[in-house]
Amino acid sequence: MHSGKNYSLKEVFFWTRRDIYFLLSISAIPTLLYILLDWKWLSIPWLPIALLGTAVAFAVGFRNNASYDRMWEARKAWGAIVNGSRSWGIMVKDYVSNKHAAVKLSDADLKTVQMQLIHRHIAWLTALRFQLREARAWEAIYKKHNQEYKNKWFSVKEHNTLLEEELKNYLSQEEFNHVMSKTNKAAQIIALQSQQLKNLLEQGYIEDFRHMELEKMLIEFLNQQGVSERIKNFPYPRQYATLNLYFIRIFSILVPLGMLKEFDKLGEHLIWLSIPFSALSTWIFTTMEKIGESAESPFEGSANDVPITAISRTIEIDLLEMFNQSNIPAPIKSENNILI
Repeated sequence: MHSGKNYSLKEVFFWTRRDIYFLLSISAIPTLLYILLDWKWLSIPWLPIALLGTAVAFAVGFRNNASYDRMWEARKAWGAIVNGSRSWGIMVKDYVSNKHAAVKLSDADLKTVQMQLIHRHIAWLTALRFQLREARAWEAIYKKHNQEYKNKWFSVKEHNTLLEEELKNYLSQEEFNHVMSKTNKAAQIIALQSQQLKNLLEQGYIEDFRHMELEKMLIEFLNQQGVSERIKNFPYPRQYATLNLYFIRIFSILVPLGMLKEFDKLGEHLIWLSIPFSALSTWIFTTMEKIGESAESPFEGSANDVPITAISRTIEIDLLEMFNQSNIPAPIKSENNILI
């Protein structure tokens, strides 16, 4: 997610420069024909264009609102994951104990068991964020203009590293082999957590009530994973996205034709102003369409995404510090004011 200062004009121009070139071209062509070849018939009344512009504005606004709702729902899901993860750390630290155990564990062995639950939770976060960064055919980050922007300003860790390398740091070899053989790796890690909780209950290291509370936390994590997967795997309806784009293109072509007569009324020497004003008017619409496009898939790895990599690292730091671990990783820093 873009953090810190606002977008600079340089970034905005780089991101939308192809649209600017296109809009200047389609504004210049009818103006040249109107002036140099005296094709006065090219100009059309402004009223139908204004009506079309109103309809297009409603369509673009609807899409942007829907896209923002998708992004905000994704952010709320990961906010719940943050809160739940901290609660998980406290519960593991205080609930897993020798109080009801038939065979008492040493403090070191008890801490080892607790850290298994913590490391496995970090493994779940890792598997989930890698799954959410997987490519989907409808995602806009893979379009040329977005790829160029991404390559210039920031990088996505999940696109440049392998899940296997990350998971090995948190799972035993047996668990690693089991998880990697499954399709939904994040869900399988939660299943391993539940299995260990069952074993700890049978051995007396947690009692019934605490076992139920810990299982509720696992269910909550699965619920938030399900929310994230639903947003990831169900795109903004393509019929709306496609038709909106066509509406904007039609509007962009018609605006210069309506501008001709309006600027011609001001005098022959001012008619050339129809080129920049037509381009500026339509650039607002094309840019708003791009904003909606970039917000509709909040896990694809764009500059406007929910920063799940940074959030996961924050959770990892919080959990490890709860247990006074020494190998605390550094927080993820923004790259050119973009936090991923």
